[in-house]
Amino acid sequence: MNSTFYSNGKLLLTGEYAVLDGALSLAIPTKYGQLLTIKKNDTPKIIWTSLDEKGDTWFKATLLIKSDDSTNSIRLEVENKNNLDIDALSTAKTLINILTEAQKLNPFLSTTSGHFVETKLTFPRNWGLGSSSTLINNIASWAKVDAYKLLWNAFSGSAYDIACAQHNYPITYKLNQGKPEVSKTDFNPPFIDNLYFVYLNKKQNSRKGIANYKSIAKDKTNLIAKISELTQQMLTTESLTDFNSLILTHEKLLSSFLQTPTQKEALFSDFEGHIKSLGAWGGDFVLATGTPRQMRYFKRKGYLTLIPYKEMVL
Repeated sequence: MNSTFYSNGKLLLTGEYAVLDGALSLAIPTKYGQLLTIKKNDTPKIIWTSLDEKGDTWFKATLLIKSDDSTNSIRLEVENKNNLDIDALSTAKTLINILTEAQKLNPFLSTTSGHFVETKLTFPRNWGLGSSSTLINNIASWAKVDAYKLLWNAFSGSAYDIACAQHNYPITYKLNQGKPEVSKTDFNPPFIDNLYFVYLNKKQNSRKGIANYKSIAKDKTNLIAKISELTQQMLTTESLTDFNSLILTHEKLLSSFLQTPTQKEALFSDFEGHIKSLGAWGGDFVLATGTPRQMRYFKRKGYLTLIPYKEMVL
């Protein structure tokens, strides 16, 4: 009998970076996500296959489940690791890390049997909609462990993406003394048809962005308060003009703090509408506001992936 789990992808509309330090942020789960299907086998092996949105295999490896006598637990090893290229070996090590941390929280693997595991993304891997967070949430569901703990034990981050993986509606997200506070919100402004997501033709390394933000030795109290206020205002505004003004203020605040140009300054200075960075600056998607005519600008510039808000968001 197969077990199947599914997790939503994510986008962070407000609070990028500042969400790490407790800023109230607006996050949205996407219609795109990742499936995880598990079937038991009678060998001490996890035979893992990862498929992309087209159904093509992008990663395949066999993990051996072995006893670790020194810790009275199990350990995972890659079988025939010399047959894997550098990227596949890196992926296998990351996968082992996640599974090992899940095992520590709840011993769900044993040396007496194994599993066939298949993952399938419903979005291109380079879109940055949460290939890692959806995997972690799915593995947490499989292992029956807390997905937030699993993320923080295996990696780092605010975990807003885990909240998106688990909810089917827009949310506000806040870390309060290290604990996630998630609330359902109704973000459906009258100008919803003027909101678009534009893919920047490259994936951004969010862990690198987080590390850079954390390295900035500035007091963040004022930043967090202002970002939280902007989030509240964006949730209640019914005017696109006012929304654009809030976007501009949000961008300027973070640009000044990060000492980094906004995405509009760096890439789209002649765009007639407004642009809001999402997540780690420099890649993945941005939010663009304007008319369908104005959106033609991005196609002319070579940014061909342009998704209306309603087509992206659950």
